[in-house]
Amino acid sequence: MRCEFEIAWKTVLGHGRFVSGPEVEEFESSFAEFCETKACVGVASGTDALVMILAGLGIGPGDEVIVPTNTFVATAEAVCLVGARPRFVDVLADTLLIDPDAVVAAIGPATAAVIAVHLFGQTADVDALVPVARRHGIALIEDAAQAHGARLRGRRAGSLGDAAAFSFYPGKNLGALGDGGAVVTGDTNLAAKIRLRQDHGRSVADRHLHEVLGCNSRLDTLQAAILSIKLADLDNANAARRHAMDQYRRQLPEWVRPVATHPDAESVHHLAVVRVEDRAATTAELDRHGIGWGLHYPIPCHRQPAFREFADDLPIAEEAARQILSVPMFATLTDAQVSRICEVLSKAPM
Repeated sequence: MRCEFEIAWKTVLGHGRFVSGPEVEEFESSFAEFCETKACVGVASGTDALVMILAGLGIGPGDEVIVPTNTFVATAEAVCLVGARPRFVDVLADTLLIDPDAVVAAIGPATAAVIAVHLFGQTADVDALVPVARRHGIALIEDAAQAHGARLRGRRAGSLGDAAAFSFYPGKNLGALGDGGAVVTGDTNLAAKIRLRQDHGRSVADRHLHEVLGCNSRLDTLQAAILSIKLADLDNANAARRHAMDQYRRQLPEWVRPVATHPDAESVHHLAVVRVEDRAATTAELDRHGIGWGLHYPIPCHRQPAFREFADDLPIAEEAARQILSVPMFATLTDAQVSRICEVLSKAPM
């Protein structure tokens, strides 16, 4: 793949269109097709993708957006950046994804949208949320930053709601060589609004005419070229992650509990998240053997200082935050490496 990257770099260097080059349109077309939807607009980051969707839907001051508290802060951050208020809700105890019943209970007169976060590589149960959103006339947005290629009942993440936001941060399943993101949607009118906004509100007909207040949030040409190369192998890489997760499930000690996968979901396992009772002792054992680990996420959004005004009592997410642990997961993880990790975990204090 390195050779393909070098060819892409030489091609972009040759034509010199580092912004809005032909590779951007090519990637947008390919990624929309991959997500089984109509339109894709490349933007500068996954956070910007969420902001663009919210703004494109006309969500702003006076509106409230329902957000699962177990997510990266960017989800809630985007809501605040358009002037709306996040309404945090709890998650399901098994998958740690948004609880549809909690969404129903949280809907009020100011509710304008719900963001279903496809965390850890697994889609939220969007099918349970669609009738709720339609009944109340609110938008259903997918935060698919960790779910490139994931499926729910056979359908791709990105094709399940009104619009979806993707991140191409380097560590993602489909990662660029820097920041990047995209909006995908089946609503071509919404896509056109977002495309207008992400390039300074510039008119398609006259580049000197700015029709709306916009911003500078474009996917770089080089990043688009790199993403197209990696997209071609994404399904294979995701299959390798699923194999690695299967190996974990077979070999992890009983007291290390993997986060569940919904029976109708096909996860792409962006992260391999487990729950343990004594996280400090477990991570110390991993450290002792030179095995990396992470925490996603030890402080729920509603307990973050930045969102203290939106704090609530959300016990399932709070309990999980004390127990979760991310063990190594990547497409080239070998069976031998998984066995070694599980062996070390079995020696850690319970």
